[in-house]
Amino acid sequence: MFGATENAILASVLQEGTTIINNAAREPEIIDLQNFLNKMGAKVKGAGTSNIEIQGVKNLKDVSYNIMPDRIETGTFLCLAAINRTNLLIKNADANHITPVINKLEEMGCSLKVDKTEIEINAPKKLKAIDIKTMPYPGFPTDMQQIFITLLTTVKGTSIVVENIFENRYRFTQELVRMGAKITIEGKTAVVKGVKKLYGANVKAEDLRGGASLVLAGSVAKGTTKIENIEYILRGYENFIDKLKKIGLDIELIKG
Repeated sequence: MFGATENAILASVLQEGTTIINNAAREPEIIDLQNFLNKMGAKVKGAGTSNIEIQGVKNLKDVSYNIMPDRIETGTFLCLAAINRTNLLIKNADANHITPVINKLEEMGCSLKVDKTEIEINAPKKLKAIDIKTMPYPGFPTDMQQIFITLLTTVKGTSIVVENIFENRYRFTQELVRMGAKITIEGKTAVVKGVKKLYGANVKAEDLRGGASLVLAGSVAKGTTKIENIEYILRGYENFIDKLKKIGLDIELIKG
């Protein structure tokens, strides 16, 4: 879990002596954190590998730093285009960080054009059912599992998704079922049978990615979808509503 690795790094940079983290997460966010801290004067090395060494320093300095693109946000918008069977150009994206996501979209039949800082997707009307297994980085990211399940509910055929990272990450499927999806949960496995149409409903976000998946479902559902607990979604996607409006979604944030 890369959050635990990040916390361990942050707890060690100002501690006296040397700290070694074994079996560290290897996500690109870890490398970005190392680069940021080292620019501040920290002494961290090994990010991106399973062993990270931190030599404590007494002080850190102020710096200006541009963080890496959000790979899960990129993947979410790619799947948004796919579920709507349309094309979309995403700027300030790093395809190297989401290779498994791109591979799965191509396996489904999407055409993706990758540039240094841009990804363009063109999704055909008919997509193929696929199987997915979440794995630690650089495998298929668990944070994209819920997004892909939602996409797969609209694809003809049966898809199998296996969640190998977190428990209880299928709770959101109950909300999708209320919208007409056909999903069966068997332990770590979700069996998704595509349906012709999803239908608008009053649903509730249980977590960040599950909430985002409901937005994707609502974007293609017949009728109006109302999502509660949107604070889960907004904490993980910057200016999410404005970005969705910009690409043509009929969506409104209801305050209060």
